[in-house]
Amino acid sequence: MEVRARAPGKIILAGEHAVVHGSTAMAAAIDLYTYVSLGFPTPNENDDTLKLHLKDMDLEFSWPVGKIKEVIPDLGSVTVSSPTPCSLEIARAISILVEEHKIPEAKVGLASGVSAFLWLYTAIHGCKPAKAVVTSELPLGSGLGSSAAFCVALSAALLALSDSVNLDFSHQGWQVFGESELELVNKWALEGEKIIHGKPSGIDNTVSTYGNMIKFRSGELTRINTNMPLKMLITNTKVGRNTKALVAGVSERTLRHPSAMSSVFNAVDSISNEMASVIQAPVSDDLAITEKEEKLEELMEMNQGLLLCMGVSHASIETVLRTTLKYKLSSKLTGAGGGGCVLTLLPTLLSGSVVDKVVSELESNGFQCFTAGIGGNGMEISFTGFS
Repeated sequence: MEVRARAPGKIILAGEHAVVHGSTAMAAAIDLYTYVSLGFPTPNENDDTLKLHLKDMDLEFSWPVGKIKEVIPDLGSVTVSSPTPCSLEIARAISILVEEHKIPEAKVGLASGVSAFLWLYTAIHGCKPAKAVVTSELPLGSGLGSSAAFCVALSAALLALSDSVNLDFSHQGWQVFGESELELVNKWALEGEKIIHGKPSGIDNTVSTYGNMIKFRSGELTRINTNMPLKMLITNTKVGRNTKALVAGVSERTLRHPSAMSSVFNAVDSISNEMASVIQAPVSDDLAITEKEEKLEELMEMNQGLLLCMGVSHASIETVLRTTLKYKLSSKLTGAGGGGCVLTLLPTLLSGSVVDKVVSELESNGFQCFTAGIGGNGMEISFTGFS
């Protein structure tokens, strides 16, 4: 008996950093996923533990259900249909359960993810034995929304087995939730994200839940549907960065140059809105697609120039930009900058051999490359062994 959920990562197409200062941002799902499988012991297995296996990290955790009940205060006040934040008391109890496992120093950043797992599992499913296995196609900590994809997939798998969601257990293959159930997944995933990030914007989990694209401004999220096929090369510079410090740096620059930075943020707002218009415009033929791609390339270049003005580029990002420009391809950083990932639009008519050359050159610099479809499906779920 197993339920399997998958949720996509995300990229910021336009508007990062400026969104903090009131501009519009554009985000999109990518077809790279995090998978969560939940299996339950049969009555004769007599296994009374909750297990979490982070397969890519080669880490396993297990807690006797009795110990969880003993340590975590009564969850009677938590209702599945109305997600609530993890209380300070429960957060402290969960940290005790996580600390017992003595996570290796090199992987200590995963502790908050394990805490989010324990909160979402116990809040939605109670203190019952199970085994969760997590695998992901998304690199961690690179701005591609890996933590949100984890929280969304986990919330979806747990809710699929609750009374709050109606699904067809006999259905073969991936299936999607209804609108109100997606909203519930999104709300629970946000609570998980709060444990990992403190004050998340909600962009990552929303894109991961619903897929496709969203426009985001001053807390208002607008979902955008598009049939335009977009393909990106995503280059992970593998340079870690401090998002809080980068955001603070932009704010400090804004205090020093209020008028100039206000113009920068207004320009970014225009770019995000124009990008949304271009993406949503209907396409009649290949020529129309090519025209749209050329417009998007120009908008990406403009946005990158403005991110440079904000002071969030990095030598590794500039290396990617120079390399892709040699092949007349347009790129921009995505997310916080200061390292992280860079997006390069791959036009529909671009030959595969050119892509191979670009990838080969980027990888020779020690970077990691992925090609991804942009604006695809959101969270999906499947069942095995149910009859």
